[in-house]
Amino acid sequence: MDVRTLTVEDPVARHARDGVARLRKQDPELHRLLAREQNRQHETLAMIASASAADASVLACEGTTTNNVTTEGYPGRRYHAGCAVVDEIERMAIERAKAAFGARYANVQPHSGSTANQLVMAALLKPGDTILGMELSAGGHLTHGSAANFSGRYFRSVSYGLGADGLIDYAEVSRLARQHRPRMIICGASAYPRRIDFARFRRIADEVGAYLLADISHIAGLVAAGLHPSPIDAAHFTTTSTYKQLYGPRGGLVLMGRDADAPAPDGRRTLSALVQHAVFPYFQGTPRLNGIAAKARALGIVATPEFRTLATRIVRTAGTLAAELASRGWPILTGGTDNHMVLADVGARGLTGAVAERALESCGIIVNRNRIPGDGKPAQVGGGVRFGTNLLALRGMDESAIVECAALVDRVWTSLVVVDDVEFVLDDAVRSEVRAAVADLCRRYPLPDAA
Repeated sequence: MDVRTLTVEDPVARHARDGVARLRKQDPELHRLLAREQNRQHETLAMIASASAADASVLACEGTTTNNVTTEGYPGRRYHAGCAVVDEIERMAIERAKAAFGARYANVQPHSGSTANQLVMAALLKPGDTILGMELSAGGHLTHGSAANFSGRYFRSVSYGLGADGLIDYAEVSRLARQHRPRMIICGASAYPRRIDFARFRRIADEVGAYLLADISHIAGLVAAGLHPSPIDAAHFTTTSTYKQLYGPRGGLVLMGRDADAPAPDGRRTLSALVQHAVFPYFQGTPRLNGIAAKARALGIVATPEFRTLATRIVRTAGTLAAELASRGWPILTGGTDNHMVLADVGARGLTGAVAERALESCGIIVNRNRIPGDGKPAQVGGGVRFGTNLLALRGMDESAIVECAALVDRVWTSLVVVDDVEFVLDDAVRSEVRAAVADLCRRYPLPDAA
């Protein structure tokens, strides 16, 4: 079939084209804001660990008429008619998720990674049960037991931290597990730059009769590419968001390996059946079928050789970034990285995370402040900065470009006059110089969907 004919007759393409035209005509103010945001992403260097950019084909799935299908339940067992096509889409997403991670069970309906964590906990635990997770300032996530989160308010939360070397103290994890006998142990992190020994966590969990939940939201792409140990058969449950390192839509997954068919606590069903019920009807209602279609597309990309090349670049560029910042005198936690994350202790040189973040943003470089171990600053200020190379790698940056990025960060930070924890003064000449260099880097290494 002629490609031009396909484009004209393709209802998906026609729908997208007509939708954009209608938006531009009927709501020009909103259209301008959306265009501004797209331009901002192309024209700035996003170096945030959770940042990514979905492929245009992934975003196209989100804008399809699958959004209009209202249903509940699972493929072949819906509570509404008219689901034959979306059933095929969801089955495709499930099979691709299982293939990408070597899983025996996958649930693609969770609305986010946080929701995936919450529904697993809600399915297995009762209010007041004990959970053991990584402490927030050590690199854990809000949903791992933080007092500010559902997980820390409905359950009795005990936290483990890091050793003097900045690495997970597995001996402490074991000691706390024996002392508190948690019902669930949570591993995985949102600000930890080293490999996680999931098998060791499982041995600790088995010793005290706990379930193990592995949250790989930040490292899912590296796990799928075989560049980080997989928790699929080590943990009872593995969760992830789908937008960070999978470059997909906002959403989540629950994955299971060898424990999928293990008996649930009630003895009447399997653990995977318990998750299935937890997602629907216990925790969620109607799934976002357009989001599931987008997950299927993103997971299809994950299966390609090009994705492994991208994942390899993520790790390589992160290592270069850590080394370059360290060479310029910025202390790097753990002395380096095994994944995409680089954590800098800016407090050691008189800055705060808030000042460091805002100064870079004023020059077109996007990072995020982060609390670090031993940090006395509140979360809104922080003593550290968290970098990530997901988007730098997606832009195709090599080591020489990363050296330029590190030099620009250093140029800004060493030029600052700090007023207080959040205010600073930066010479206009330095800001203009760095902005111009950022614009040049973005032109030389454009995001894949740049015009």
